[in-house]
Parts: sequence; C-alpha cells; structure tokens
Amino acid sequence: MRKRLEMISAESALYGVSCVLICAMLFSGCSPQQKDQDGKIRIVTTTGMLADAAKALLDEHAAVEPLMGPGVDPHLYKATQGDLKSIRQADLVIYNGIMLEGKMVDILQKLARQKQVIAAGELLSEENLLSHPEYKNAHDPHIWFDISLWVQMVERLSEQLQDTYPELAEIIGRNELTYIEQLNELHEWTTTQIETIPENQRILVTAHDAFGYFGKAYGIKVRGLQGISTLSDIGLRDVTNLVDYIVQEKIKAV
Repeated sequence: MRKRLEMISAESALYGVSCVLICAMLFSGCSPQQKDQDGKIRIVTTTGMLADAAKALLDEHAAVEPLMGPGVDPHLYKATQGDLKSIRQADLVIYNGIMLEGKMVDILQKLARQKQVIAAGELLSEENLLSHPEYKNAHDPHIWFDISLWVQMVERLSEQLQDTYPELAEIIGRNELTYIEQLNELHEWTTTQIETIPENQRILVTAHDAFGYFGKAYGIKVRGLQGISTLSDIGLRDVTNLVDYIVQEKIKAV
C-alpha cells in the first residue's frame, strides 16, 4: 500500500509539473483575437461532435479543427505539441466540459483567462444531466447520445457565438434553425429504428458506460463494464457479474 501511495504521489507531482509547463507554452503565445488570412475565424474543438456543431453554426465563416479524431478516448487524451500550437493560434476554443476531457480540463480552464473558451456541456442546466453513484457530485459527460439534449446544447452554443461575434449573429441564428431541424429529424429516425427492436431485447452491453443518455432517451437498458470514465478500474467481479447478466438475459450480441 505504501509503495502504491508513493507511486500515486509521484504521478501527481509529474502531472502538476506538466500542466505548469504546458500552460506556460500556451499563455506565452496568446494574443488578441484575429481572423485567419482568409478571413475565417479559427476555432479549435476537442471532439468531432463539437466540430460538427461549430461548422454548422458558422459555416464558411470559420475554420474549425477538432483535436480528437474518431476512436480517440477523450478521458485519457493528452495534448500533443501540434495541439498546443493549434490552441495557441485559435480565436476560440470549444470543449465538452463536465470532466469529459479529464487530462486537459485544468489546461482549458486556465486558458479561459487568456482567450475565449466555451465549455459547451456546462451551458446545460444541471437538472438535464445524469449523475452517477460511482462519482459523487459529478455528472455523465456523454451528452451527445441524447439528440434532443444535444439540440439544447446547440441552442446555448449558438447564443454564445452570437454574443462573441455579433456581426454574424443573424447568420448564426439562421444556421442554428437549419442544423436543429436536421438533428430533430435524426432523433425521430433513431426513435423509429429503436421501436423495431422487441422491447425485451432493448439491452445494450458495452465496455464503457457511455450510453446513459442514449438509454434514457430511447428506452434501452445499458450495462457497461467500466463506469462513465475509462479511468475507472475493472475487477474480476465486474466481469463475472456482466457475464452472468448476459446469460440471464439471453443477450444475442455484444
């Protein structure tokens, strides 16, 4: 136990030093907002979902760059040198928040003192967020899996962007209506598809419990091996319990 505590202490110290160095690199290059050479606003997002929303709202008026590509775990993601350069040159940074970007949160919060930074998920009311017994006073950050909740996030993000770029407010407002219409169509299509599955078979087994909002929105039972963060440990009992559940419920596919 003592050895384990020493390792944790060393890791924490190293992480703290890393944060200080990264922040120093970021803040040394911060400058007032300016448009790119082609007149576009430079926006950096952490996830692809946020990049889609920013592109839809600002259209050709912004050059949007997501840091994390498909298949990347945002809970464990660490900023690269290229990421730091992109963030430093950005006019606006958008991240999910609610502790999704676990290893980048401190950096992003400190960056907000120097330039415009939006934690999109934290624009939502807490009453719409799912809590989790595994993490006291924490909420499930995977909000995009409930399309109707994502619509609310888009509305809040649109308001923020219109306040930040008032000269584009009318354009952003029109784009918001178009994008939300597309999202509502996707929500209806998803609901229709789920209804084709027999009710007693609407069970989703997954390695990572990231589908809480999806399950609540579309009437699906969700069982995950890990918790809402991939930082959580998996024990033999967890595996055994999940195997028993799969057998008991006669789940055909995982």
